[in-house]
Amino acid sequence: MGLYQQLAKTFREEIGSGRWKELLIKLRRERAITRVKKPTRLDRARALGYKAKKGFVIVRVRVRKGGRRRPSKRGGRKPSKAGLVRFSPAKSLRLIAEERAARKFPNLEVLNSYYLAEDGKYKWFEVIMVDPNSPTIIKDKDVGWIVEKQHRRRVFRGLTAAGKRMRGLLHKGKK
Repeated sequence: MGLYQQLAKTFREEIGSGRWKELLIKLRRERAITRVKKPTRLDRARALGYKAKKGFVIVRVRVRKGGRRRPSKRGGRKPSKAGLVRFSPAKSLRLIAEERAARKFPNLEVLNSYYLAEDGKYKWFEVIMVDPNSPTIIKDKDVGWIVEKQHRRRVFRGLTAAGKRMRGLLHKGKK
């Protein structure tokens, strides 16, 4: 068994343990969008394109679970016809997390993201972001493509993996 397989196995086994509960307590105390020095799940981050070099940034994002409450209408009408609750957004929570990270760091581009943890109220995701102006990214053969202008603000156009899944473009061949 390789190193990253071992890391993935350790992560699966750790869920529900004392260390896991400590992590959740720590996550709840943090701000909704936090820049992190190292990825919590190295195996997942590396699989999605993360490299430990200048230009790569990990951002941990907290998103509230559940559906979307619509803004209430002004003026009188029957309350049951107002249609405020039980509406779900057409986006996944992962995509919402990516968009929030992109808004917080406008000079960076979203490469990918992955699930980290959840409790009864929140879900946490770690978003891998790349600095397109960094010389190490420009020279990098694997992620150098993100420097080109057609990849600007790609998360808002549904061009990340989460966005493609939302648009129904992942697993296109399966019927």
